[in-house]
Amino acid sequence: MTNRLAIWIGLLILAALAVDVWAFGSEHLVFLGRKLFVLLDWMAFWR
Repeated sequence: MTNRLAIWIGLLILAALAVDVWAFGSEHLVFLGRKLFVLLDWMAFWR
């Protein structure tokens, strides 16, 4: 992956999160963040 592509993907993700927070609020982002940490822990276990 090139640096240019990584920057565009990062900006796209940040823009999507900004629109999501603007439209629906930030309460569900805490839930998704917790689930992400559970997924990372599960993936580290299988490594």
